[in-house]
Amino acid sequence: MNKRLKPAVLCFLALNLLGLSAQSQSLSESIRLNQIGYYPNAAKIAVVVGEAQGSFQVATPDLKKTLFTGTLGEPRKNVISGKTTRTANFSSFTKAGTYVLVIPGTGHSYPFEIRTDVHKPVATGALKGFYYQRVSTDLPAKFAGKWARPAGHPDTRVLIHPSAASADRPAGAVISSPRGWYDAGDYNKYIVNSGITMGTLLSLYEDFPAYTKSLNTNIPESTNKIPDLLDEALWNLRWMLTMQDPADGGVYHKLTNPSFDGMVMPDKAVKDRYVVQKSITAALDFAAVMAQAGRVYKAYNRELPGLADSCVTAAKKAWTWAKANPNAVYKQSEMNTKFDPDVVTGSYEDHFSSDEWIWAAAELYVTTKDDSYYKAVNLFPDAKTPLPSWPQVRTLAYYTLARFGNELTDAGKQALPVVKQHLTTFADSLILDADKQAFQTVMGKSAKDFIWGSSAEAANQGIALLQAYRFTDSPKRNQYLRYALSNLDYLLGRNAVGYSFVTGFGDKTPMHPHHRPSVADGIDEPVPGLLSGGTNANAARQDKCAGYTSTVADEVFIDADCSYASNEIAINWNAPLVYLATALEALQKEQKTND
Repeated sequence: MNKRLKPAVLCFLALNLLGLSAQSQSLSESIRLNQIGYYPNAAKIAVVVGEAQGSFQVATPDLKKTLFTGTLGEPRKNVISGKTTRTANFSSFTKAGTYVLVIPGTGHSYPFEIRTDVHKPVATGALKGFYYQRVSTDLPAKFAGKWARPAGHPDTRVLIHPSAASADRPAGAVISSPRGWYDAGDYNKYIVNSGITMGTLLSLYEDFPAYTKSLNTNIPESTNKIPDLLDEALWNLRWMLTMQDPADGGVYHKLTNPSFDGMVMPDKAVKDRYVVQKSITAALDFAAVMAQAGRVYKAYNRELPGLADSCVTAAKKAWTWAKANPNAVYKQSEMNTKFDPDVVTGSYEDHFSSDEWIWAAAELYVTTKDDSYYKAVNLFPDAKTPLPSWPQVRTLAYYTLARFGNELTDAGKQALPVVKQHLTTFADSLILDADKQAFQTVMGKSAKDFIWGSSAEAANQGIALLQAYRFTDSPKRNQYLRYALSNLDYLLGRNAVGYSFVTGFGDKTPMHPHHRPSVADGIDEPVPGLLSGGTNANAARQDKCAGYTSTVADEVFIDADCSYASNEIAINWNAPLVYLATALEALQKEQKTND
């Protein structure tokens, strides 16, 4: 080449040559990235699995123009699978637009965007996913599009199961318990799982009230003066209130068929439904949710007169019942030996209620400012900060105490340093050595992450990092935010199977989730905005669905509707996705405003 050419000309020629190289590439499944996209001023990382090395390029989707070049990072070994990965870091490329990542000799990625509100459609879509789960109402095309369907399960004639019988409500008595959300891929409604789901959604509103008001999900209530997030939560809250026995304050564990329905549409599922045994975990989860709802909906007393007060009253009654019935543990098999009909739907059994006591106490304390709730339990039984899940809700109490730190009574304020230490220590443990991992995410540091509902593990890890980012002054705060975002990258495609686990969002997404409406409606695309449970090391053993191609913990996933252990959906998985995507959007908007 002529050495007299100016550097700018050399650069132009080099980019043209790279562009020619890019045009010869085909789609490669080996390139794993966030299939939705990236914020302009945030980290932008893709991972290639295999032996690729050398340069990479960011190009236009037609592959005709290369806009950025970089060099793949050093090889990393996935400690779970033993496979080699390399990182493509293009964080310094900030130009808004739609692009693909090209690795010469390997191929190009799925397209992605760079823009300021890139994850808002995911946040809105995941929240809209709850609308599609609504019970007892038609979903007209105006709001549900091609997934419109008739109402299923009016639940105005629900039977008292013999396990739930009382003097005022004997076995076979009829109650009305409409609304709520279908819990997962099945058509039943469970208080315990509604607990963490509602706690997560209501916490999102409490943490980001201004931003959540911008989420318009096109639901029937979208034109009222209440945010869509709270309108949607209200659909389930009103059902939960019907699950409390007005005579004693106890809460039925679930509303269910005796057995699961077949793969039919909701309106075709017409078996008798029952409320079953009151349980300690249902009562305490209910108390926590109602106490929190009392705070949240108090701001909308004009639109919802009396609701907030009713919620707090219900919370106190459930707490009182729990104190009188601390051993009312739900044991489904044992129940079935005593009462008919047998119930074999999701049991949500949790034989240890200490964490539910902590969560309910914290929510009632913060709402009422009554120190007796704070003193009723040992809020810090050990130094652990367990990742929230339906059977382990203790850390939700710490989030609430941190959130309202400035409004606590003196007793609570004394505990704030301990709360913040819990949040910081937990966040530090999550990010430790994450930069050394094959996919550069907190999720997947250990094979133990890949459990039933691992996608929710990733989302809840992200939430834990955001709590530490917002409520502590750790010098690692910016790392907490960066790794929370990396876990959203994981959910949207930067993972060992290359799926965006959110239906309808991305190019490679689950098309056959274990979700009865998506199976039975005759529509090719599944209901959108639903988070697949994701990779589960034990899935093949648990559901015995044919077609799994790997036994490696972070690769055991199959897009088949028989795979309820890896490809079902559930409200308690969607809720942390809604929180994570929405919170990151809100924080990005705050940062942009402050710049």
